[in-house]
Amino acid sequence: MFSNFFLKSFRILLLPFSLLYLAGIWVRNKLFDKKVLKSAEFGLPLICVGNLSVGGTGKSPMVEYLVTLLKDRFKVATLSRGYKRKTKGYALAGEKTTALEIGDEPMQFHTKFPEVPVAVGEERLVAIPQLLHDRPETEAIILDDAFQHRSVKAGLNILLTDYNNLFTRDFYLPTGDLRDLKSSYRRTEIIVVTKCPRTLDVAEKQKLTKEINPQPGQHLFFTTIEYSRAYHILTRTEKRMDKEAEVLLVTGIANPRPLKKLLEENSYAYHMLQYADHHIFTIDDLRDITKEFEKIKNKNKVILTTEKDAVRLVKFSEELSQLPVYVVPVSHRFLFNEGEQFDTLVTDFINNFKKD
Repeated sequence: MFSNFFLKSFRILLLPFSLLYLAGIWVRNKLFDKKVLKSAEFGLPLICVGNLSVGGTGKSPMVEYLVTLLKDRFKVATLSRGYKRKTKGYALAGEKTTALEIGDEPMQFHTKFPEVPVAVGEERLVAIPQLLHDRPETEAIILDDAFQHRSVKAGLNILLTDYNNLFTRDFYLPTGDLRDLKSSYRRTEIIVVTKCPRTLDVAEKQKLTKEINPQPGQHLFFTTIEYSRAYHILTRTEKRMDKEAEVLLVTGIANPRPLKKLLEENSYAYHMLQYADHHIFTIDDLRDITKEFEKIKNKNKVILTTEKDAVRLVKFSEELSQLPVYVVPVSHRFLFNEGEQFDTLVTDFINNFKKD
């Protein structure tokens, strides 16, 4: 409680820097709006998944949702920046690719969808032609976390905002979490409020709709987090959540709150080792994890982590073979039976795409 209060107080003191940051992104966006800075378009459908803030809004599960929706209908590929990887420039995932080479989230996509081309590149404007050169059969590209990168203009933008930290209530970095103008939401075709409570009712939906104020032609959806059955990090053997089990939660993600709530409801007790977002685990980290796990006296105990963390841990396969490390998958579930409408908007965009 005290640390949260201190952090909030400290961030308020950074307000002058937030105002400078706001001025900078306002000027940048105006230069793009006035076409002083150019946005390139490509002759194939580009679907952008992004947000206006830093932190976890559920971009990776949304990319996976789109890949699952589209991969059997179209030749689709994904393109990410490859945050915190040890390489630079363009790279296309292959059989021997690791998370250190392309980043944890692209590695997660590659592991789950090995038949789908997964590429990374800091400069999307450069990486898209390279991806098309390597995979000329590509019919559509999903751009992961590219909404603020206006050098490339996507035909369909999907903007995510966390129910617990709506962009309408946020402020600019470093006082708040916004990295783009609030008004930039007008550039998107689809807005998705993520991580909603499952019990979200129509009255609150209408209240949030009024607050967000979607523009004519924009579509607003609401999703909740859905956790699938956990599986062993190496053997992929599935395991049900056990309310009698004591859990060591190991995470290096931006927002572990939903996972903590899951364990509050579905375990006897849990302990947590929290690392920075995209943390690259070392052998010393694994030793710390093992020591913390050994401190738990309950014989019914497991280690739980996320899919994003798992791709950074799996390199320690020999050590992990001695531990009950399980991975919990997460996905979006659309509320108010509107998932089919969302799916139709996405597939119609590709089907109706016309080349210039």
